[in-house]
Amino acid sequence: MIPFISRKPVSLGLSLAGVIAVAAGGLWISSTSLAADVTSKSASASAATSATPAKPALTVTTIKAVAGNLAIRLAANGSVAAWQEALIGSEANGLRIQELHANIGDQVQRGQLLVSFSSDTVKADLAQAQASLSEAQANLADAAANADRTRALQSSGALSAQQVGQYLTAEQTAKARVEAAKANVDAQQLRMKNTRVLAPDSGIITARAATLGAVVANGAELFRMIRQGRLEWRAEVTASEMARLTPGTEAVVTAPGGTQWKGKVRVVSPVVDAQTRMGLVYVDLLPTVPAVSDKLSGKLSGKSQVAAQTDGQAFKPGMFAKGEFVMGSSQALTIPQQAVVVRDGFSYAFRLNPDGRVTQIKLQTGRRVSLPQGDQVEVTQGLNADSIIVANGAGFLNDGDAVKVVAATVTVSKPATVKN
Repeated sequence: MIPFISRKPVSLGLSLAGVIAVAAGGLWISSTSLAADVTSKSASASAATSATPAKPALTVTTIKAVAGNLAIRLAANGSVAAWQEALIGSEANGLRIQELHANIGDQVQRGQLLVSFSSDTVKADLAQAQASLSEAQANLADAAANADRTRALQSSGALSAQQVGQYLTAEQTAKARVEAAKANVDAQQLRMKNTRVLAPDSGIITARAATLGAVVANGAELFRMIRQGRLEWRAEVTASEMARLTPGTEAVVTAPGGTQWKGKVRVVSPVVDAQTRMGLVYVDLLPTVPAVSDKLSGKLSGKSQVAAQTDGQAFKPGMFAKGEFVMGSSQALTIPQQAVVVRDGFSYAFRLNPDGRVTQIKLQTGRRVSLPQGDQVEVTQGLNADSIIVANGAGFLNDGDAVKVVAATVTVSKPATVKN
């Protein structure tokens, strides 16, 4: 007899497995829908984020770099000195200074009276010399008359040869004494002339040793004078720089107070100092100075010599001054000094892109330029002409930052001064 097996547990197990499978399927479908919803929301958020513009990191100004004609100049330092200094001395030995007609700082002309000496003693000596001359001339007249009579009687034999010789010799002696008396008168007249000291040339009195009432010795210094008021700048340059300078090269010299005078190289020293290895370049300072802007455009300012001399009070012998020699010009690209950022020993600039972001560019820089509106730097590599770069605020930017421009693009004007 075959035993009976119940099917009830089997049916129950199958039903339970089906329920579990249905539940698992529903859970998978819910997870898939949830993931799809999350992915869709993330995509929508990303799209919204990309559609929203980036917030500017900094407000900046920009400038456009333009290539132009750049003046080349050689900078140097040196001292201001008198072109020629005249020492005015005394030839009136043992005379007293009676009156002074000039003082330090006076501008005098050639032949102008500077000092008057007491002439009483000289006048007495001159009168005595003139009296001696008159006496000698009277003696000469008497001797000449005796000599004429002797010549008339010489052939008659009335006088001996010795007597004839004595009369003729007396005539020659009288002539010599007249000449000596005339020389003495000339000497006394020269002493009288030396009682008035005149300016040997036009110029400016820089020192006075004369004192009213003093009795001076022969050759004693009375005044010092800058001949014609001319000054020169003695620039110190290296041996290699001396080879680049020639007589006639133009220069602009700046006094400590900022006053500028135009100059021209007169001579380049033929020697170099063995200790400093520097040579001197003598630059004549001219009485008129063009403005820097006029200098670049080739126009000279029209200051009068009197006005220039007034401005020239800023230049005094012995002072230290800086200057620049005009060496020509060349094509170059310049940008403002503040647009250059130095990081890790390299120079960078930030170029503005159309999307409002900046790109950091590595630069190769050259000469530096001084302009009234600020210093400029020559760019030799890394930047093209007409590139728009950040002018103010570049030091706070990084590559890719978004910026806000608050000023219109300004074109860089042509440089005026180049510092080598």
